[in-house]
Amino acid sequence: MICRRAFLATLPIAAVSGAPRALRADVAVIGGGTGGCAAALAALRNGMRVVMTEATDWVGGQLTAQAVPPDEHPWVEQFGGTELYRTYRRRVREYYAQHYPLTAEARRRTYLNPGDGLVSQLTHEPRVSLAVLEQMLAPYLTGGQLTLLLEHRVTRADVTGDRVRAVIVHGPAAEVTIDAPYFIDATEQGDLLPLARVEFVTGFESRRDTGELHAPAEAQPANQQAFTICFAMGYHPGEDHTIDKPAEYAFWRDYVPKMSPPWPGKLLAWPMAHPITLAERPMAFDPRPDAPPAPPNSPVNLFLYRRIVNHCNYAPGAVTSDVTLVNWPHNDYWLGNLHGMSEEEAARHLARGRQLSLSLLYWMQTEAPRPDGGAGWKGLRIRPDVTGTADGLAKYPYIRESRRIAAEFTVVEEHVGTDARMKATGKSREDVTAATFSDSVGVGSYRIDLHPSSGGDNYIDVSSLPFQIPLGALIPRRVENVIAGAKNLGVTHITNGCYRLHPVEWNIGESAGALAAHAVATGKPPRQIRKDAKRLEAFQALLTAQGIEIAWPRVSPR
Repeated sequence: MICRRAFLATLPIAAVSGAPRALRADVAVIGGGTGGCAAALAALRNGMRVVMTEATDWVGGQLTAQAVPPDEHPWVEQFGGTELYRTYRRRVREYYAQHYPLTAEARRRTYLNPGDGLVSQLTHEPRVSLAVLEQMLAPYLTGGQLTLLLEHRVTRADVTGDRVRAVIVHGPAAEVTIDAPYFIDATEQGDLLPLARVEFVTGFESRRDTGELHAPAEAQPANQQAFTICFAMGYHPGEDHTIDKPAEYAFWRDYVPKMSPPWPGKLLAWPMAHPITLAERPMAFDPRPDAPPAPPNSPVNLFLYRRIVNHCNYAPGAVTSDVTLVNWPHNDYWLGNLHGMSEEEAARHLARGRQLSLSLLYWMQTEAPRPDGGAGWKGLRIRPDVTGTADGLAKYPYIRESRRIAAEFTVVEEHVGTDARMKATGKSREDVTAATFSDSVGVGSYRIDLHPSSGGDNYIDVSSLPFQIPLGALIPRRVENVIAGAKNLGVTHITNGCYRLHPVEWNIGESAGALAAHAVATGKPPRQIRKDAKRLEAFQALLTAQGIEIAWPRVSPR
């Protein structure tokens, strides 16, 4: 279902009280998350004057304010990402080598994984990503080529016909009007789209509209993936760091998810639904630094899954405990959404999501079953210093599903899903590949991984094929000067599941920034660049020259 919202701002810019400050740029990046930073850096390296806004006081999005270590494909150290993303990853490791008391063994590791978490080859602290991204942006800030507006949220847009004339953001002191020929929406939830009158989609599309194998018969625009309020915690044996009982603890302690297919029991219990089979999946939790190694094929120890500090990588006594990042099914919130309803209702769900995460922590501290038969780990300590907040919860919720543009081209499951692609092409699992897009502007790889959703659907987690990012998915069908720069590109609820992770969002943003810069430099709008074969070829050559891979070697399905 395509949503076209009424324009919210009826007053002309000059009529707004207080005579808002005005800024002009070649490219305006609205949203300074993972995709936003990549978009700004791409536009800057191509000589553009850039204004970038960010709703929080930390740039980086998933990597920082949402406190989610990178989730990446297994080939990321060699290929399957942009050179700029590899530069960011290399600088993360260099930051540890320059500023942290690493052991000699840790320093010798070419591919140091600071936390040695199981989910990624680079599980690390969000503050390190923040420092690296600020370093990458710093020369442009000093040179005046970049203007960065932290703690500024987009509130209105001035629209004439199919073009956005200006975007108004609200900050701590005043409103700011941003005038630019091109606007990149890199917000976490596609916040610019309804304000700029860009047609967009939310939730599940119908099988009738997309033909997708796993789509429902009817569209469900309010059925969206869970969001998560992440937090970091360490473990200090013999100490008591139990927090005050959260106000909603009784509710969440006894809550049994109503899912289809069913969840195996209470949410606050170690067993969970297996993302692929949906059968009950035993999980383990043991935060002790001297815990015995788990036998082969034993349940995953959740404390190690997103561990971002491994004390073994540091000189003796340098850190007081390991630290893990809690982004688990146990604190996924699916009882409501953060967009598509009133601000008051969204705020209520955000508050309840925070209560769920605090309740999970309190349950682990007081009631969670221990391997020795006891209950609770009083030594679990939430880490506000890691997240940069007073309460230790992440500055911003981890958003899995944004509003998505109604794009010139939409990626569906039959383009990238292994089973759907086999069915569409008649090829075997050994021979099948994702669809090839002639307008590719990047690559990515991840399983189609959909967490439980607000409509009561359990996991959808199916194999996918290493895929391309088509230029048409970044361009709205009608509006001429807005470009998708994050998870708001032309994908479906299903294919969002493999296009939403860190390196893919980075590539989307980087290609969006390069596209906006190329449009300014050539005087040709994105739609013309895509439709004209010679212009498209010239743009793709520019991307390749700047380290953006647009095709995969032959690799295995995820």
